Amino acid sequence: MVNTLFLPELREMLAFEQEAELREFCVALNPGRTAEFMEGLDDAEMWRVLQYAEPDRRAEIFSYFDESRQLSMLASEPADQTAVLIEEIPEDDRVDLIQGLPAESVHEILKLLPASERRNIERLRSFAEGTAGALMTTEVAKLGERLTVVEALDELGRQASDLETIYYLYVVDDNNLLRGIVSTRQLVSSLKNKSITLGEMMETDVVVALAGEDQESVAEKVERFNLLAIPVIDSGRQMLGIITHDDVIDVVREELTEDAQRIAAVAPLEGDFLQIGLLVLSYKRGLWLTILFFAALLTAFALRHYEAELAVHGWLVWFIPLIISSGGNSGSQSATLVITAMTGGEVKLTDLPKVLSREVCVSLLLGGFLSMIGFGVAIFVAPTVLAATVIPVTLVSVIFCGCLCGVTLPIMFKRLGLDPALMSNPFVAGIVDILGIVIYINVARIVLG
Repeated sequence: MVNTLFLPELREMLAFEQEAELREFCVALNPGRTAEFMEGLDDAEMWRVLQYAEPDRRAEIFSYFDESRQLSMLASEPADQTAVLIEEIPEDDRVDLIQGLPAESVHEILKLLPASERRNIERLRSFAEGTAGALMTTEVAKLGERLTVVEALDELGRQASDLETIYYLYVVDDNNLLRGIVSTRQLVSSLKNKSITLGEMMETDVVVALAGEDQESVAEKVERFNLLAIPVIDSGRQMLGIITHDDVIDVVREELTEDAQRIAAVAPLEGDFLQIGLLVLSYKRGLWLTILFFAALLTAFALRHYEAELAVHGWLVWFIPLIISSGGNSGSQSATLVITAMTGGEVKLTDLPKVLSREVCVSLLLGGFLSMIGFGVAIFVAPTVLAATVIPVTLVSVIFCGCLCGVTLPIMFKRLGLDPALMSNPFVAGIVDILGIVIYINVARIVLG
């Protein structure tokens, strides 16, 4: 939401080039609040305001804008000014930003960066998207295991200005192999024994992420062990960098958004909803809608197959929407619950027997309750009380099948190495619709003769 409180003053200061006032604006508030008050400016005005801030402050304020706004701002600015800004942005964020810029702009910007920064960017860009390597930053506190507490504090003081975080200090040997970890709290608490070395106080059982590991797996580790950062290593245990908790939060949000979209039978959107082109959005939604359309055709063919029974017992037609919706809704509920539980690590593949036993009990309870309501209605519609029993028997059967399909199909997908969210609610509902029709007519055949 755009905060318009300072917009007139900002535009006036820009019009009269009031340098002192603009510099004061850039430093007087929290960087996030400063960015919020600038949102109503156009890209050129925003960039002019940022030029009155010191490079490190400019990067802080810039980081609070949406990525789409950042990219649109940089698209029209000179490469030399962009390079100055990018040099101050944390390494993991700058790589994400560079990936969104046109290739020719990236080439020009990289030429203007120091060689060390350029190498770091190229190294991080070489990791596949969605892996720990692509998510990490190399700005990490690495200390030798032979350093004493006092020497470690001195070294940390020299490195601190270039580090993204100093929650954890990573102990490495002369070959940059990760040996252990020391928290900053441990280091400060050990000042009473200044001769102790990092090697003596470090924890050697370190939770790590491999550079090629999927980002979702990394997020699960951080959540499970309640970490503020996790080190990234290669197959030889070389220390490459760290992934901080703020990046993990972004991953979790991204994964949850993708799962929610898949559950709704939409191919994951790459970008902001309002920024995606209409043709791309139509394709993302239409792909699954087409699949579901053909699934619905199977339901129509099933009804056509039982046309004779429905013609003889016309009152059965009135309950078809009830039967279909009850099975589909129960299946969708079960699928949503099990998919979210699997995403959160609450349910694993080995839990299938336990999940099924619980779902059997729940489905019978739900089916029994709804069948009583359905029977109460059917008595007034069916020609006989015996005929009315078709509805409660069908409801119990369909809800039972819907619940079992809802929990079994996502777990089967997971076992096959696929995302369980692919077994979306509409897809489960489509399968249960066909089962519902088959069950309904066959129960009617048995009861009505």
